[in-house]
Amino acid sequence: MDFFDNMDSLLQTFWFVAIPTSLVFIIQTIMTFAGVDSSDGLHADFDGDLSDGDSEFQLFSLRNLINFLLGFSWTGISFYSTISNIILLIVISISVGCLFVYLFFVIISQVQKLAEDNSFKIENTIDKTAEVYLTIPENKLGKGKVLISVNGSVHELEAMTENEKIPTGAMVKVVRIESSSILIVASI
Repeated sequence: MDFFDNMDSLLQTFWFVAIPTSLVFIIQTIMTFAGVDSSDGLHADFDGDLSDGDSEFQLFSLRNLINFLLGFSWTGISFYSTISNIILLIVISISVGCLFVYLFFVIISQVQKLAEDNSFKIENTIDKTAEVYLTIPENKLGKGKVLISVNGSVHELEAMTENEKIPTGAMVKVVRIESSSILIVASI
C-alpha cells in the first residue's frame, strides 16, 4: 500500500474511484456481451427520463453513473501530473465524465435504430395487394381466404367482399378491416 500512501489526497480519491468503477464496468461489459444484461436493475423514485418518449435512455441509471465515474476518475489520474490547477483538473474530469455519458447515449441511440419491429399487425394490410386463396363469396355472404405479404412474411387471412364473387387466384386490394380479423377486399 506504499503506492497509495505516498500520493496526494486528490490523486488517491481518483484512484479509489477508478479501481472499483473499472471493475464494475468490466463486469457490465462481460454481462452485456453474454446477454445477461437486460437492465441495470435499479429503479429510481424520480423520473430522470429526459428523452422525447421514443427512447428508453434513462439519465439516472447505474450504467450512466459508472460511465461518468469512469471518465471522471481516469481523466483525473491521466492529467494529474500535467494540470497543476486542481479546480481546472476537476472541471475537466467532470466534463469528460459527462462526455462519457453523452457518448454512451449516442451509441445506444444508434444501436436502437438498428432494431426493427417485424411483428404482424393486421392494420399493416390496408391498401396492400393479396392473392385469393379460397374463393370469396359476393356481398359479404361468406368468407374466403387471401394470401398477403406483410413485412416479408406471407399470411393466410380471412376475407370478404362487398362486390361480386372473387375466384381463387385473383388479385385483390385490402380496403379495410372488419371485426379486427377479417379483411374487406376489392378486385383489382
